[in-house]
Amino acid sequence: MDRFVSEPIHNPAHDEEAFQRADLVFYGVDHSGPSFEARVYFNQNAIDVSTPRDADTFAGSFTVFGHVGCTGDAGHCDVPTNPRDPFDRRPPHHLTPQTKTVIVTAALRRISDAELTISVIAIRPGPEVAEMVDALYFERFTLLTYS
Repeated sequence: MDRFVSEPIHNPAHDEEAFQRADLVFYGVDHSGPSFEARVYFNQNAIDVSTPRDADTFAGSFTVFGHVGCTGDAGHCDVPTNPRDPFDRRPPHHLTPQTKTVIVTAALRRISDAELTISVIAIRPGPEVAEMVDALYFERFTLLTYS
């Protein structure tokens, strides 16, 4: 997908909860396709490449350096699904989905609404014009606050 819009979730800043930091964590981020920047906005569902980063609704971004396909023997790019042996000291498979964290403390404090929607777009930056790219895939996200 090139964009994601969440269902409304509870905004912890609305309750005036005391938190020192807020993180938006994306789990299972696929990086097997092209490289892109994922821009995150709060309570702004109509976003595209022209939506500015200095908008009050901009929460942050993360970057994915994609693999854009696979070269190698058959099975080389198949991510193992079985649990790893706890004594296996090799690094994880090169296409294992990633976890990306965006620190959203300041952006979350700017939102006073009781509910919060999270919108994300995938942008492939180019030398001339940035464009949206169909590369945004993740399993789930969570909003974490720390006191």
